[in-house]
Amino acid sequence: MTTQTATAPPATTGRKPPLRILLTILHLAGVGVLGGIIFTTLSGLLGTGLGLLFAAGIGAVLLVGLVYALFGVGWFEVARVSALYRTPISPLRWRPRTRPGFSGWLRSLGRQSIDGRMWRAIANFAIASVLGWIVLRLVWAVIWSIAISFAPLTEAGAVIGPFGGTGIPVEWAPLVGILGLAASVAGIIGLALLHRTLSLAIVVRSREAELTERVRTSTAQREGAVRAADVERTRIERDLHDGVQPRLVSVGMTLGLAQQKIENDPAAAKELIAEAHTSTKAAITELRQLARGIHASVLDDRGLDAALSALASRSHIPVVLDVRMDGRCSREAEAAVYFSIAESLTNAAKHSRASEARVTVRLREGGVLWARVEDNGMGGAQVQPGGGLDGIANRILAAGGTFRLESPLGGPTSLEVNVPCAS
Repeated sequence: MTTQTATAPPATTGRKPPLRILLTILHLAGVGVLGGIIFTTLSGLLGTGLGLLFAAGIGAVLLVGLVYALFGVGWFEVARVSALYRTPISPLRWRPRTRPGFSGWLRSLGRQSIDGRMWRAIANFAIASVLGWIVLRLVWAVIWSIAISFAPLTEAGAVIGPFGGTGIPVEWAPLVGILGLAASVAGIIGLALLHRTLSLAIVVRSREAELTERVRTSTAQREGAVRAADVERTRIERDLHDGVQPRLVSVGMTLGLAQQKIENDPAAAKELIAEAHTSTKAAITELRQLARGIHASVLDDRGLDAALSALASRSHIPVVLDVRMDGRCSREAEAAVYFSIAESLTNAAKHSRASEARVTVRLREGGVLWARVEDNGMGGAQVQPGGGLDGIANRILAAGGTFRLESPLGGPTSLEVNVPCAS
């Protein structure tokens, strides 16, 4: 296997240094104003949530809202740094559910509350807020320095310092103004450069961490592909052993009996041959269904919409199909979604006692193929090792997507998958 190492583009692409510094100063000034408001609000949520934690669950709701608010601040900071320095940073994403239902949501919430990347972004926003507050003070110092440089023309005696304090003799005002202007401008530029250095160090992940994440993702996808192939192999073996193989054995025995009777009892031999012919056609039908479960030729020839239409027409329960796609995705992505929907409809017909199912497919922005299957059955579906839902989960994982199942007792059951179009 060949490993290619890509070099990240420089953070300064497309902007001249003076413009970048000016934009950074404007960012810091804005964050300096917003930072105090945001952190005051977050502190209030935390204090009120802890204080009312045992008051009819109100505190718990506020703490949950705090986690979502922190995620919003982290997402904003990552997007801000990425846009400011033209650095390709993957956006902050909410931790996906690994289990269905309310427990899965709680687990996702807990994982998000300790997400290191989110907290790094929040820490960078806090640092930027402090730097922004200092920048605002230095901007006021710049204005004061310019003003006192002309003090001898308008005043006599002494002038007040930029932040109060002892007055400055008016004869010294021009020199102090020039020095203050130079120091203030240098301080603002220095803080802008410091913000750039800290942001790229805190928010932008190191190349080692990025490669580690890629290896982890690749390993998970490879393991999912292996498990999906194993589940599929087991299913094929089971279908052959329980269906086609006994039927073919029966055909062979029937033809053997017909061969023995063909001279002494031609009429009985004809009946046996006709029975073997019927069984052979049934075996061919089962083989076709088995092959369709391995590969859907219509998917390659006419696309996912046509393949799902054919699938819905063969379903044992009515299916409402809603597919809206402007283009095609990769073969792997479409196959993963197709077989996930096929397995879900099979489960709905066999196990959930559903009378109707609805399939919705969308090609979303960002190149993500999204699908949702919902039936009105009795619910209670669970992912069992080696089962059909386990095969769906592994197939979706192998394609680099996410899988979510919600099936409370009493129904309804819904399956939602997201697969990158370029998987």
